[in-house]
Amino acid sequence: MMAKKRLSYEDALAKIDIISQQLESGEAALEKSIELYKEGIELILFCKNALNLAEKEVMELKTNFEGKFSLEPFDNFVEEKDYES
Repeated sequence: MMAKKRLSYEDALAKIDIISQQLESGEAALEKSIELYKEGIELILFCKNALNLAEKEVMELKTNFEGKFSLEPFDNFVEEKDYES
């Protein structure tokens, strides 16, 4: 029996993109479309979980001025951008 390869975040995003294209094309039968939709939702949840874990890891690695580990919000590093057209 072969060992299952762990899915990476990047591989999951690529699969989501493929599924999205297949669903948007409208060429898949109804049953296949539902199957693709379910797989896409599972992959999205996988990616969300991976991002949450990465965010926690970054928060745990930030240090304060005394050299002690502390938890701080991740969004301190996000640049504010104007998204309005």
